[in-house]
Amino acid sequence: MQFYLMGLWETVRDFIATGGDVLYLVFIALLVMWIVMIERYWYLFGVFPKDRERIIKQWDERKDTTSWYAHKIREAWVSEVSVKLNERMLLLKTMIVMCPMIGLLGTVTGMIAVFEVMAVQGTGNPRLMAGGISMATIPTMAGMVAALSGMFFASRLDARIRREQDKLLDSLPHH
Repeated sequence: MQFYLMGLWETVRDFIATGGDVLYLVFIALLVMWIVMIERYWYLFGVFPKDRERIIKQWDERKDTTSWYAHKIREAWVSEVSVKLNERMLLLKTMIVMCPMIGLLGTVTGMIAVFEVMAVQGTGNPRLMAGGISMATIPTMAGMVAALSGMFFASRLDARIRREQDKLLDSLPHH
């Protein structure tokens, strides 16, 4: 197991060395994105059901559910839960959008390295240029893969949040 982890670590280090330091930024963005994603799923499946039940219970215990005042209380409760459901979703979507942009930053820095090699060595040394070209393409690929991994789960999370909001509204009938 220890040798496997050491081999895995070496592979990651080689990948980062090939792609450049911009891959650290992609990794940080990916880490933040997935921490937020896991936290949102935890809230949606762990905490929100308790909040929903509490609000439904409070609504069912009310004697007045038809007056203007009761409707405003209902709207306030639903709004409060909606805010909690959508917390950090903007941060999540921002991190998803940033991943390819960070990858493009890696492309620019890699191309600068290629141009520096060309300026110093000329175009006659393809080996030196290849290092810069891989430094230009790997961060772009890493940024795109990071964004795609988040897009799928974020869109499903967003749809689930909307569904839960609608179900909560349906659970609080106003006669």
